[in-house]
Amino acid sequence: MLDESWPRRWATTWLFDGGQAVWPVRDLESVPILDSQPVRRFTWRARQRHRPGLEFMVSTGRQHGFESLEERDLLRALDFLRVREVLPQPFRLDFEHTGGRSAHIPDFLALMPDGGWLLDVRPAGLVRDEDALKFAATREVAAAGGWHYSVVSGWRPHVQGVLDALSARRRPRKDPLGLQVELLAAAEEPLPFGELVRATAWPELARTEAVHLLWHRRLGLDLGSPLGDRSLVWLAGQHPGRAPQGRRR
Repeated sequence: MLDESWPRRWATTWLFDGGQAVWPVRDLESVPILDSQPVRRFTWRARQRHRPGLEFMVSTGRQHGFESLEERDLLRALDFLRVREVLPQPFRLDFEHTGGRSAHIPDFLALMPDGGWLLDVRPAGLVRDEDALKFAATREVAAAGGWHYSVVSGWRPHVQGVLDALSARRRPRKDPLGLQVELLAAAEEPLPFGELVRATAWPELARTEAVHLLWHRRLGLDLGSPLGDRSLVWLAGQHPGRAPQGRRR
């Protein structure tokens, strides 16, 4: 059980151009987080077990480092959610517990339109007791800082497959044939993906434009199943309702 003094005793260490700076948890709201740098750098070496790399994010307009394929998947999902900023390894948390003291570096601090989201990434089968302790402590710190907190331990079936397909058309593109306008007009009522693209003058070319609109959330779909011609697509901001039996004439 935490007492009233824990926000003063637990500390976070951040890195800035001038060096390290320490803030007690109680003062987290005063940290200039956008000026901070990762407290731990990514490493690349032969025979390492994890797969680091760089992922380009349309939301921020630059590449972001990841230390595993699971972290890459999270960055892709955050990009789809229109994250404002992503800070990898934002700070080191030093905290007390009944067995002594421990430290933990969260994987990401994502700044979303509705606030901050502190995130750790660990496949469910790899979470040990010491990890669970660190995650529980980090959850308390996130609440004290006014952030959400989640441990990303896996994804529902098909989600990453759909996001991977959509992200292939995420970059800005020209639309000289005006197919995006035709697609948005046709999607005023929910339609299966195949029927939606066939409602345009150039169905095969419209597929690429439809995927682009889905990534940028101008069209909506259910991420719980694979994307195919039978997938129901609707205009963003509208409730999909029931699948139509046929197009209105």
